[in-house]
Amino acid sequence: MIKTNKVSGATLYASLLAFISFVVYILYINQEVLYTAHDRSEFIFGAPFFHTLMSKPFGLMQYVGAWLTQLFYHPALGAAVLVVIWILIFLVGTKAFQLQGKTMGQCVSGNSASSLMLLPIACLLTSVVDLGYWIYIFPIRGYWFSQSVGYLFMLLLLWAARSTTPRKWHLAWYLFGACLYPVLGWFALLFILCLLLAEKPSWQELLGIVLLFITAAICHTQLYSNLKTDDVVLAGLPRFETPMDSSEHLSLPFWMLGALSVVIVLCGKYLAKWFVPVLCAAAGIIFTTSLMYYDKNYIDEMRMVRYASNDNWKEVLNLAEDNKKPTGTMIFLKNIALMNEGGLLERSFKLGNDAANINNPDTLHVTLLDIASPLVYYNYGMLNEAIRLNFENAIQAGFSPFYLKMLARCAQAKGDKKLVERYTTILHHHPFYGDWQPAPVAANINELQKSFPDELTGVENSESYLVNGISLWYESDSKVTSEQALFYAMLRCDSRRFWASLRNYVALHMNEEFPLHAMEAYILFIDKAPEERRMMLPVEQSVYERYKYFWEVLESKAKPGMTIEQVGEEMREEFGDTYWWYNIFGRKPINISGNVGHELQS
Repeated sequence: MIKTNKVSGATLYASLLAFISFVVYILYINQEVLYTAHDRSEFIFGAPFFHTLMSKPFGLMQYVGAWLTQLFYHPALGAAVLVVIWILIFLVGTKAFQLQGKTMGQCVSGNSASSLMLLPIACLLTSVVDLGYWIYIFPIRGYWFSQSVGYLFMLLLLWAARSTTPRKWHLAWYLFGACLYPVLGWFALLFILCLLLAEKPSWQELLGIVLLFITAAICHTQLYSNLKTDDVVLAGLPRFETPMDSSEHLSLPFWMLGALSVVIVLCGKYLAKWFVPVLCAAAGIIFTTSLMYYDKNYIDEMRMVRYASNDNWKEVLNLAEDNKKPTGTMIFLKNIALMNEGGLLERSFKLGNDAANINNPDTLHVTLLDIASPLVYYNYGMLNEAIRLNFENAIQAGFSPFYLKMLARCAQAKGDKKLVERYTTILHHHPFYGDWQPAPVAANINELQKSFPDELTGVENSESYLVNGISLWYESDSKVTSEQALFYAMLRCDSRRFWASLRNYVALHMNEEFPLHAMEAYILFIDKAPEERRMMLPVEQSVYERYKYFWEVLESKAKPGMTIEQVGEEMREEFGDTYWWYNIFGRKPINISGNVGHELQS
């Protein structure tokens, strides 16, 4: 018996240690996700925000969750609080589901059964790390903590109810659970269901419960008449839906959480075996790993947005150098960093302008518009567009620190001190933004602002809108603007705009070196897209020789039956750092057509 006890105890502690290590590792590799969670989550200090949430069932849990989400400003701090809540769930759940033996003889088996609580924790962990790009658009306030806090309160109620004697008090607990529905939402129903299954009520109690549910349903429907029936019946159960997209698998961890709670109530005492901890730890790890969303570009994109928000352009470029397949958002931020640090027309195509597809397992369509559009438009001096996009996104996803900071910076750039004070006052109620002030407006933003006809267009803002719009700035007398116009004419692969931009650029940059990528574009366009009014500029012999070699290699590799993508991949390693490769093989922004077919045929 002693030997069995030792084996069972060792198995339990080893399984707990393995699961805890797994949780710490998952939270560690997702710390950028946790920071973004704070940056894109709304918590507004004051009565209006509080009353807005309290007008809906589960609102108090969302309010508490929204406040706690602010702690993710320091990912380690927020993660530590989340882990503490999960430890409490493990300890309280062991008591609530009576998974711990009451006598010494039952101690070993009871301890083994307590490992069943690892499964609900695995569900809650999964819900934190499986969102993917929904993190940018979903409107659920306090999501990151509200479910864990709600489940902990449900377990505390269950523990208290099951510890109450005599049984006649149980009907009072059912009534109390129904009354707590506005606070706990679907967890109140889960509490009643678990208590019902655990205590096996008499037919009189069942009749009372049915009448209680009917009465509660009528009252809650009348109380929340402004909400849809589904939103009232399962209030607080996260659902991921937009007018165009939906994701059912993101709700799976919460359905599993409810189902596991029921299974533990019904079968917990039969699962007190020495091998159960190993199975529970393994099942929790497999469940989280299989549903977790993790992608290098997803993390790098978040990190790059954070650096760009703080004008830390050197770190943006360091990330760009390390990432070989950047997304469209990362490319825009990299090019803004080069604008600020210098070397846009010398380094941009070396770092890559060929956007990779977003690795998104959902049908959710996410672009620069959702991820970082206000930040990009602000840095290009398009302030009215940046303000409009801030409000459009914030109305859907909430006035989070990201949008409040961008609104303050836009107001400062436009010289509106009252608006700056309004936005910073809201931010100063945040635990970690007490002294935050917008950074001084960069000189580049002031110059670009003068070049852009800053009027609201009302068009759908996208990557192509930016590329098309900036490529038209070729009449500006600003050095910064002329560089941007030339660069985006090159991105657009538009020879007419290129020549106009190049003339203006050369006029404003007299006695300066001809940038490498501009030289590459000049050689290509003068050879393949001649215009009536050319301008003759000296080029380096080595660059011209490499251009001729590029076409020789292309002709040798372009064999019948090969697609343009296959040829491009074969030539990427040798020529992927040139404008020529981008012009022929690179993915152009949406609605911008290159002349790839013409080039290959020639």
